[in-house]
Amino acid sequence: MELTVALLAGFTPFGIPHREPPPLIARSPLLIAHRGGSGLAPENTLAAFESAHRNWAADMIELDVQATSDGRCVVIHDPTLERTTDGSGRVADLPWDAVREFDAGYRFSADGGRTHPFRGRGIGVPVIEEVLETLPAMPLTIEVKTGAAQRPLLQAIAKFGATERVILAGMHDRDRTRFHEFGGVLSASSEQVSSYYRFHALRLGRFWRVDSDVVQIPEHHGSRRIVTQRLVRELRAQGVPVHVWTVNVESDMHRLLDWGVAGLVTDRPDLLSRVLHRRVDRPMPPGAEPPRERVEERR
Repeated sequence: MELTVALLAGFTPFGIPHREPPPLIARSPLLIAHRGGSGLAPENTLAAFESAHRNWAADMIELDVQATSDGRCVVIHDPTLERTTDGSGRVADLPWDAVREFDAGYRFSADGGRTHPFRGRGIGVPVIEEVLETLPAMPLTIEVKTGAAQRPLLQAIAKFGATERVILAGMHDRDRTRFHEFGGVLSASSEQVSSYYRFHALRLGRFWRVDSDVVQIPEHHGSRRIVTQRLVRELRAQGVPVHVWTVNVESDMHRLLDWGVAGLVTDRPDLLSRVLHRRVDRPMPPGAEPPRERVEERR
């Protein structure tokens, strides 16, 4: 009974009218650097974020936040430190003074572990305030990985006047209990997407209201395909852009853009920048060499 009521709350027999997306997500296609472009630099670090901005002219940076034991909002994906730093333990069990001492460039290698070019360069786990201050105009998708990070994150966004340039995201509703306090763009939770997908699978997607501004989803969930051209078309008809993660293969980039996907979240902003240059004549960023065919054309 409760499930039926919840489903009917978003249903209308007359279809969903189109709404204009907020300015932050109205332009497409967007190059969104996943964790700052984790195929090129240590993920979720200022080094990666600055590279995505300066070298690859990213339209947006996606990052993840956790909370320390003393309530600081830190930029790291995992609940533990082992995979991306030289430290160990749970982020939630450590104070910020301890977390800041670890080397967040220690594990990164672009050649399968043969070299680690970012070790010992003073790259730490940043707090969200450092990101907002260092990149004062960069649009951000900020994914809350734990509900404890909400309060310090929202305080930081308000302090730096960053509401208009942030997409606030969180996978699960249980970690989004304060999202109603945010006045900016909201990305759909997995529960919201699942509710919509049930109607989409029955070819009733145009009757289901997506209670978010943007849908950011993977192309596949396990063995199931989630993103299809029809799904993208239905959501676009409502005025809800679709961003797909994590897209690192050029052929997939082309196919998804052909389907009308509004943003691609990628570990390889270098590859996506070249794809967008060829497709929409987007200027080549400073970090890229001119495409070979263009060089040959000038000879």
